Amino acid sequence: MDLGTKLELVKSFAQEIVTEEELKNLFETKKNPIAYDGFEPSGIPHIAQGVMRAININKLTSTGVKFKMLIADWHAWANNKLGGNLENIQTTGDFFIEIWKASGLDLKNVEFVKVNDFINDSEYWKKVVSIARNTTINRIMRCGQIMGRKEGSVLQSSQILYPCMQAADIFHLEADICQLGMDQRKVNMLAREIGPKLFSKKPVAVHHYMLMGLGQPPKSSGEDRVMDLKMSKSKPDTAIFMTDTVDDVKRKLQKAYCPEGVIEENPILDYYKQIIFEKYKTIKVERPQKFGGDLTYDSFDALAKDFKAKKVHPLDVKNTAAEYINKILEPVRQHFEKNKKAKELFSKVKSFQITR
Repeated sequence: MDLGTKLELVKSFAQEIVTEEELKNLFETKKNPIAYDGFEPSGIPHIAQGVMRAININKLTSTGVKFKMLIADWHAWANNKLGGNLENIQTTGDFFIEIWKASGLDLKNVEFVKVNDFINDSEYWKKVVSIARNTTINRIMRCGQIMGRKEGSVLQSSQILYPCMQAADIFHLEADICQLGMDQRKVNMLAREIGPKLFSKKPVAVHHYMLMGLGQPPKSSGEDRVMDLKMSKSKPDTAIFMTDTVDDVKRKLQKAYCPEGVIEENPILDYYKQIIFEKYKTIKVERPQKFGGDLTYDSFDALAKDFKAKKVHPLDVKNTAAEYINKILEPVRQHFEKNKKAKELFSKVKSFQITR
């Protein structure tokens, strides 16, 4: 694959690349760069963490990148997820891995790593403390977004430790690329600033777009808007979960915000752009002849154009989205029905108390 194609593949899912020139140089000088993303195991993953993540990672690994999926179990513990029960958090980490196995992830180019695997390594903690020694408390407090919290809402001392751990992860995993969501930007910028001084390395940051929640967009502005717009497990009716039933998907999408003729910040159209058209080259909108009959689209832009012109109704795109999303999720449902290990993990995780 030539350099131009590699860069275009990354740009197709990246909202921001810091910097494109550095990424270009990395592709030119290293055959198999290492990228990573970290996940707190804290309940049932939603579709952005499952299907959409698999789509983006597969694009990245097709360029020759080797990807490390970090199960951030100790980070989730520091962040008081699942009531601060580390054993339950680690069980949920195993559940996450089963989700990804069934989500279409290209497993031959992905390595699953648990923080628990290296938590007793003194070199890891040396990195954590080195970062803490070179960072102010105010700078760490401004990184609250990476824990799913707004700036100023960090309350526990363990949560102050969290950004130092996440920055250390990057260098401990020898990652060349931080490939995380826009909500993780602040800690990646921290790693880029301190990396050359402490570790003789500056990772490239590739921040992917955050899938919208299904509710009406908030009126907030500035940095908080990143948090308010994205899909959140704390608002279950505005998120599609990887284990949702067919009826769950239909119900949530029927209730979703989707004003007629509006394409900006429309979560239903966001699903088409980020997921459905990534999985299907052509989609068919089925509707009665009295409403104009069936429509076929081979691109998101074509659908968006007709929606803006009010040639296709919100109910049409909602019903069609539900049909395709259910097709996409069906292999996951089958995996958790037929695979004994996956089924047992799902049963356990459903019983855990979810906490923020």
